[in-house]
Amino acid sequence: MKNNKLLTLSFVYLLCSISNSHAYLDPGTGSIILQAILGFIAAAAATMSIYWAKFKSIINKIFKKNKKDNINITKH
Repeated sequence: MKNNKLLTLSFVYLLCSISNSHAYLDPGTGSIILQAILGFIAAAAATMSIYWAKFKSIINKIFKKNKKDNINITKH
C-alpha cells in the first residue's frame, strides 16, 4: 500500500513538473504530416466509394424486386 502511494505521488510529480523542450523540426516534417493527412483522406474516400457502390446495388436489387412483385400482383 505504501509503495502504491509513493508510486502515485512520484507519477503526479512528474506529470506536474514543467520543463522546456529543445526539439528541432526540420522543414520536411510539415510536408510529411501533410502527406499523411492527404493520404488518410484519399484512403477514406476510396473506401467510402467502394462501400457506397455496394450499398447502392443492394438497394437497387431490393426496389427492383418490389416493383416486379407489385406489377405481377396488379395483373392477376
